[in-house]
Amino acid sequence: MPGENLSRDEARERGRLLNVDGYDVALDVRSAVDRGAQAATFRSRTTIRFRCAEPGASSFADLLAPSVRSVTLNGRELDPAAVFDGTRIALDGLAAQNTLVVDADCAYSRTGEGLHRFVDPEDGEVYLYTQYEPADARRVFANFEQPDLKAPFTFEVTAPEGWLVLSNGAQDGAAEAGRHRFATTRPISTYITAVVAGPYHYVTDTYRRAFKDGVALEIPLGALCRKGLARHFDADDIFTVTKQGLDFFHDHFDFPYPFGKYDQAFVPEYNLGAMENPGCVTFREEFVFRGKVTEASYERRANVILHEMAHMWFGDLVTMHWWDDLWLKESYADFMGSFAQVGATRFTDGWITFANRRKSWAYRADQLPSTHPVTADIRDLEDAKLNFDGITYAKGASVLKQLVAYAGQEAFLEGARRYFKRHAYGNTRLTDLLSVLEETSGRDMAAWSRAWLQTAGVNSLTPQVTYDSQDRITELAVVQEASPEHPELRPHRVAVGLYRRLDADSALVRYARAEVDVSGQRTPVPELAGAERPELILVNDEDLTYCKTRFDEGSLATLRARLGDLRDPLARALCWAALWGLTRDGLMPARDFLDLVRRFAGAETVIGVLQSVHGQVETALEHYTAPEHRESAARALSEGALRELRVADPGSGHQLSWARHFATVATTPADLQLLTGLLDGTAKIDGLDVDQELRWAFLLPLAAHGVADESVIAAELARDDTASGKRHQVRCLAARPAAGGKAECWADVVESDALSNALVEATISGFAQPAQRELLAPYTARYFAAIERIWRERSIEIAMSVVRGLFPSWQVDRDTLAAADAWLAEHPQAAPALRRLVLEERDDLARALRAQACDEAAGPRP
Repeated sequence: MPGENLSRDEARERGRLLNVDGYDVALDVRSAVDRGAQAATFRSRTTIRFRCAEPGASSFADLLAPSVRSVTLNGRELDPAAVFDGTRIALDGLAAQNTLVVDADCAYSRTGEGLHRFVDPEDGEVYLYTQYEPADARRVFANFEQPDLKAPFTFEVTAPEGWLVLSNGAQDGAAEAGRHRFATTRPISTYITAVVAGPYHYVTDTYRRAFKDGVALEIPLGALCRKGLARHFDADDIFTVTKQGLDFFHDHFDFPYPFGKYDQAFVPEYNLGAMENPGCVTFREEFVFRGKVTEASYERRANVILHEMAHMWFGDLVTMHWWDDLWLKESYADFMGSFAQVGATRFTDGWITFANRRKSWAYRADQLPSTHPVTADIRDLEDAKLNFDGITYAKGASVLKQLVAYAGQEAFLEGARRYFKRHAYGNTRLTDLLSVLEETSGRDMAAWSRAWLQTAGVNSLTPQVTYDSQDRITELAVVQEASPEHPELRPHRVAVGLYRRLDADSALVRYARAEVDVSGQRTPVPELAGAERPELILVNDEDLTYCKTRFDEGSLATLRARLGDLRDPLARALCWAALWGLTRDGLMPARDFLDLVRRFAGAETVIGVLQSVHGQVETALEHYTAPEHRESAARALSEGALRELRVADPGSGHQLSWARHFATVATTPADLQLLTGLLDGTAKIDGLDVDQELRWAFLLPLAAHGVADESVIAAELARDDTASGKRHQVRCLAARPAAGGKAECWADVVESDALSNALVEATISGFAQPAQRELLAPYTARYFAAIERIWRERSIEIAMSVVRGLFPSWQVDRDTLAAADAWLAEHPQAAPALRRLVLEERDDLARALRAQACDEAAGPRP
């Protein structure tokens, strides 16, 4: 039988044969509080009622379990040894109506896939939660693991007495002897079923709404986290955003929230940002802030809350048939997260953050050799796992934002309303969505889809301008280009903005604007002919389309001299993003970008943009700056960061952001001495509260530069002996510049599977430090020797973390590039998903070499 990696063809055939009428799932997780081997597995008993379109046919159910006690099909006992191969249960001789009962011992997870078990080192308490997407429900109960075989689910969970237990449906009566039974769900897919169990801290509220027809809706709200985080849990703010989101989506979707209650669980060691399980949404617990964070962190959390809420309609109510159309839920949720954030919450800069951060993710993904259309070709589950990427999320959302400009907001929303009503509790494909949008907009959605959803790559738009003798525009045109690999030129609805200073000392402001439909290689903008000469031309003003923005020479010169004087925050964010794009593409020396950050980032008012720029400049320094100039560039960058840290408003988010950035780029003895002083109290910066999270941020570079030894790190863990503190400690230990320590880290991650997913992540993030290139050089060969075994032996989540995280990206040289090319050439039969990951990392390395060549060609700077 085929193994764990379900193919699209297999799913299509099974979907043709079967219809599922319902699941009864009984889990016994009392073993979770045991110690040792007794805590390895839990009892799982599943009853599936389903129909077969061709009586007598054969099919299979999915289950990943250490052992199966019994399998019964239509009252007939089957021999588990004969029908279960570790991944699938063979089902032969199916009837028109069938009942399958599977009694199994399933394994608790330490990788965040399936039913994850976490033991809190602070108090010894045990916490459980599930995470399935795309196909890990089969690690918890037997099922038909594909999104188009939706069914009602009834869960029963037997847990240690006193535990809080939640599932998708509301609890049906009080628990008896630790047994919790839950209301049957509406038809949903296996991957969005959920169970959360443990001694969680739980807070409740209620959402109420009266509709125009007199119907009243009441939704019980819950929010939960580990007891150890309860003192940091700001449930009131979470509920505020939740209620604002429910109001917004009810206003626009005309379809009441369909899943009863709405719990939001913040859980430990979570691999994702969040997951849209209907009625029981899960989030990574890092969204419960243990220390001071900037407003951008609250904005990010609100965006994720709203993103997952949008999934209740896009993804849960209406679900894609197969993962090819993953974008039908993720692109919409990503767009709706920002749309609702700006329209309903205090985070009115949501589109600015989207333009600067979210779209940067998309632009990077769309220039990789693995780029794909928004509607992807997903052959199997491994393909699906890798396509939760910047294309499916951020490019898709960007394309939808462009569609709103193209078709009109009301037509777009009316299309969504019809889509929900027609396909509620069902499954859809691309054509189902396009048909309603064509109805409501009157536009040719098939042509739009071919250009935007069914082709890959990103276009660049550049202004081309001529002036007359009076310094007025004779002609302004937008020139569109595409890469040779993806030559598609697309229709773009764009706003072109002209900016100048009103006098010599004033800000750059927009004085003229025109919207135009760009098509083909060159599109004139006649409305701007005759306008006075601008200092800056912004061809994607207001961020209406998805493109790489380029500048004419005059505009680029203006930005080099006066970027900080650009008054409009969205226009400024777009310029920062475009300048970063030039740097990544090797069209602007990395040290020029560093110089722009030193001179203008201190004046950036939008904290999310500032934090994004900090991350970009750190990458530019370590990956894109020519090696011979890196030391002097690093010194200048840290000096600039310290200057901005000292002048930032005391206690502000900007001060905190500059403090974290300074810690990241600190390299000189004086820098490290200051960090040491801030930790031990001998140094002070007015208004800077060095709380526990900031202490760990300062300790990491001290460990990486050999200033803080193991005893110092141990003392810090004693101050913060929590799950979060343990992760920080592991990261700091991995960062130490010692050959023996690196060897231990390598063995812990590559040669052993004892670490949990969170500690694997912490070890990997500490292991590779930019100042340790020579120390890490021997691991290049070891990496390529190990990755095929890692992919074969580990779960896909852990394997992805290792393959991506331990790629020798700090070794930016031709030898490393040759090693990657050699591995790809010598392993043509390696798993396609593994080859894709290596190819992507190889492409980033080649990009870094091109950028370094550009920086080197610029020569020395004063």
